[in-house]
Amino acid sequence: MQHNNPWRAYLRAPEGPARPIDRRLLRRVGGWVRPYAGRIAAMVALLLVVSLIELAPPLLYGQLVDRLTKKSLTPGDLNLIALGLLGVPILASLLSLAGRYFSAGIGEGLIYELRAAMYAHMERMGLRYFTQTKTGDILSRFTNDVVGAQNAVTGTIPNLLTSVLTLVTTLGIMLRLEWRLTVVALVALPFFILPTRHVGKRLRGLRREAAGHDARMASQVQETLGVSGALLVRSFGGGARELGRFTEAAGAVRDIGVKRAVVGRWFFFAMGLAGAVGTALMYWVGGSLVLEDKMEVGLIVTFAAYVGRLYGPVSSLSNLQVEFLTSLVSFERVFEILDLPVELAESPQAVDPPHLAGRVAFEDVHFSYGVLPPSLQGHPDYPAIAEPAWALDGVSFTAEPGQLVALVGPSGAGKTTTGYLMARLYDPTEGRITLDGVDLRDYRLDSLARFIGVVTQETFLFHDSIRANLRFARPEATEEELLAACRAARLGDLLAALPEGLDTMVGERGYRLSGGEKQRLALARVILKAPPVLILDEATSHLDSQSEALIQEALDDIRQGRTSLVIAHRLSTILAADQILVLDGGRIAERGRHAELLAQGGLYAELFATQFRDAEMGAPVSG
Repeated sequence: MQHNNPWRAYLRAPEGPARPIDRRLLRRVGGWVRPYAGRIAAMVALLLVVSLIELAPPLLYGQLVDRLTKKSLTPGDLNLIALGLLGVPILASLLSLAGRYFSAGIGEGLIYELRAAMYAHMERMGLRYFTQTKTGDILSRFTNDVVGAQNAVTGTIPNLLTSVLTLVTTLGIMLRLEWRLTVVALVALPFFILPTRHVGKRLRGLRREAAGHDARMASQVQETLGVSGALLVRSFGGGARELGRFTEAAGAVRDIGVKRAVVGRWFFFAMGLAGAVGTALMYWVGGSLVLEDKMEVGLIVTFAAYVGRLYGPVSSLSNLQVEFLTSLVSFERVFEILDLPVELAESPQAVDPPHLAGRVAFEDVHFSYGVLPPSLQGHPDYPAIAEPAWALDGVSFTAEPGQLVALVGPSGAGKTTTGYLMARLYDPTEGRITLDGVDLRDYRLDSLARFIGVVTQETFLFHDSIRANLRFARPEATEEELLAACRAARLGDLLAALPEGLDTMVGERGYRLSGGEKQRLALARVILKAPPVLILDEATSHLDSQSEALIQEALDDIRQGRTSLVIAHRLSTILAADQILVLDGGRIAERGRHAELLAQGGLYAELFATQFRDAEMGAPVSG
């Protein structure tokens, strides 16, 4: 039985304070973007061409107004100006489309790489991590945060480049045409910059808070709308309570969204006001110069268009700082996943033998769920505790190849923990576990997965066909091998009764099958894997007699010639065990064969007498 862990969860609280933005974070983001440097260069070139082309329409507007005013415009010139005003937007749009192709490729590629890296890292995490982290929190990193990080690249960077190029080219041609109006237009620029720092910091904090609310809402949806959660809620009449919890979480998402929208709108209001002030000043000064015959009307028309092109990029650049600060929150949360310390590290010298005999030895093994693994010791986010409670306290035993070793004892004695350690879902706090004389920590992880088969009490099946669930053990298995494994697991009659046979869908977590059928399918899966070492957490105590008998027959068959570590719930299933270990309080209180332990009159004899009292009186055995 796993105990509550007193030390802090792996992930920082989503609504907690954000880490400061420093050069290290920016360099790290740059490292993910660097492989796309070629595509970014092509995108920049296209954006530069678009910026230069889009300078033409304002010049054409000015020419049109001046020549119309002077009545010097010929029909041919009018046609050319009209064609120019039509052709420039079309050409600019086509080039922008090509630029969008490059930016989309960069963004989608970044999403793919971030998700693949996070998934690969998650695959290396120990069971401890998954018992302490809500699935919804993980899903939030894979969906919302990865997309937010992508937006920094596909949105912020292209917008930054577009704005800079547009600003530089527009300012250049404005200065060339009329420096006085250009100076007037630049007077408003400080008003674009002043609110940016404050608003950026505020929106960054709101973005992180919003991510926390999103994760909590996703966690509740994942927990209560799955099959198991839905059954629990319905059977306990908890629908109203869960609806209340969900509406509270969804309300928090709504409220933070409103805050972000209002703060953002005030920011854009300030930007718009600054632009309006600059435009009004430009028209006022320009109009005065026209009245004094110091400027043509067409130049004011041209400048009116250029001022829009000038203030647009300035406003965008001010907003981009805000967007960049908020998008960095997404990168931070993605990097939190990638920076998680891996508890079960694989040694660079890890071995991968072609086969094993299957000799298992526990050598003075101590284990506590509250003691930090080596990868977390000394980490500031994971403080150690002074007096940990031991789930296993000095456990030593040996299982020779082909032997059946049974673990029995009261609830919480350490039986399941022993199985976890044998499968290397955790590492011992002290002592070591060997397989054929080699420490488990010196094997490659995929080797251990190949050599050790595990059947747990809670059978997990994918929402897929029987065939797909079986082939999870051996993807290359042939049809005959699949059928043979099913027959060995006593599933032959079930398959014959199913119209679709191996292609029958089992439903989410296998809920279309009975408990006994799911357990036999799990046995068929481990039979197909054919490992030399088996860890069997018998799940027969809650099954009907017929299902239990079928599963017991299958277990007896698949244990032949394999080292088996059996966590026994019904003592009748392990009477012929080569060695019975009686665990109590994390220690081996007794060990021996069935008859020896009965003769000792200790804990095993007490457990046996309690379980078989009714049977000795002629009644059916109670579980």
